[in-house]
Amino acid sequence: MQDLFTPGDQKTYKKTVTSADFAQFEAGLVHSVCSTFALGQAMEWASRLFVLEMKDADEEGIGTMLHIDHLGPAFAGETLHVVATYKSLTGNALLCDISVHAGERLVATGQTGQKILKKEKIHRLLTNKPQ
Repeated sequence: MQDLFTPGDQKTYKKTVTSADFAQFEAGLVHSVCSTFALGQAMEWASRLFVLEMKDADEEGIGTMLHIDHLGPAFAGETLHVVATYKSLTGNALLCDISVHAGERLVATGQTGQKILKKEKIHRLLTNKPQ
C-alpha cells in the first residue's frame, strides 16, 4: 500500500441522477428522487478513488463503514458532485469525510471507512477458504 495523500486532499465523483437511483423497494416506488441507498453507493465510490491509487497490485479495498446524513432531495437529471475528503489513514484503514451537492444545494454529508488488504486475505475472509 502506498501512502500518497494528506488530510484535506479531495477526490470528486460526478453522477447524474436517473430513475434507477429513485427510492423504491419490492412494493414499488416510494419517491421519484435519489435514494439514500444510491447516495451511499456514490459516496463509497468517491472515497474508493483514493483506494485505487493507494493499493498495490496484490491488494484491494473493502468497505468497513458508511454514515449518511441525507439532508435534501436530488432530482432526475441533476448532477451530483460527490466530494471525498481524505481525513486519516491509520495503518491500512482509510477514513474520508463526504459531501454531496446538486448545484448549490447540499444533499448529503457523511463518512466512509475502507481498509486496504491483500487480495488473498479478502478472499479468505469472504469464502473462509485459502486462495
